[in-house]
Amino acid sequence: MDLKRMSLTTIHTERYAHCISNSRRVRWDIDRDVIRARRFDFSKPFLPDGLSRVSRLDFLTPAEQVRLTQVQGRTYANMFGLVERFIGIQMLSSSRHHWFGDQVALEALVRFTDEELKHQELFRRIERLAAAGMPEGYQFLPTANAVASQVLEASTWAVLALTCHIELFTQVHYRQSIEPTGDLSELYKDVFLYHWKEESQHAILDELEWEREHERMTPQQRSAAVDDLIALVMAIDGILQQQSSADANYFINTSAQAFTPVEAARLSAGLLDAYRWQYIVSGMQAPRFRHSLIAMTTADELQRIQKALAPLMV
Repeated sequence: MDLKRMSLTTIHTERYAHCISNSRRVRWDIDRDVIRARRFDFSKPFLPDGLSRVSRLDFLTPAEQVRLTQVQGRTYANMFGLVERFIGIQMLSSSRHHWFGDQVALEALVRFTDEELKHQELFRRIERLAAAGMPEGYQFLPTANAVASQVLEASTWAVLALTCHIELFTQVHYRQSIEPTGDLSELYKDVFLYHWKEESQHAILDELEWEREHERMTPQQRSAAVDDLIALVMAIDGILQQQSSADANYFINTSAQAFTPVEAARLSAGLLDAYRWQYIVSGMQAPRFRHSLIAMTTADELQRIQKALAPLMV
């Protein structure tokens, strides 16, 4: 091993060790630290307008806008429970590359997987709490195992790129929208405070594993992986189209007021716009993700991604 390679290995080990240290420091328990025997305050919004974009739906009353943020917030939590199924599996799979090597990296990824399992349980608990205080009829259409099976058929490079994208937009959402908004349901806000604390380490590990995978691939393999990443993002958009329609129908069917066909269409389009912003656009525009994506692709490959996703980025 040359000196440059040894230096990079040392730097990477130090970054894995830093994640372990932070993981130990911020470690939390679902009942003791997050839920604390509380229930949601349904008089307050769940998601801030920076994520829900409900202010654009000006035909809704203030009370209806609050209720729509709660429907979106329920789906927001369920979406994280969904994606963390394949993220946990991928990180468990990635850990095998460190079994007989860097034991610090192995510990970091094992802790990552353990935390993702805890997050899935947290979001199952949140769904039950939301269901207890909201009208019947809500449906979260995608299933975690089916989505995970589909995602994990793609190249590891593409799955790690998508994972990095997700982990980084959780940072953006919390720091730029959820944290500064003071009137959210306290329990809901705390869920994403504690989620953010552990996801901060996960984003670093995503970057390290994506870089490691990138370095071992041929240019031809990387080019094919770019196509896989595009396909994964488009598959997510398909989920968002279905769920935004389901959420619009649920909101309309459980509302005390009647909506015209034009208003119903605006509501459905508004939810799709908000969901695309939350799960695709905000991540693609995040400077840290863009920096990594540019570093991991050629100019032609980056242009291919941008062209394919352009219809979703409005």
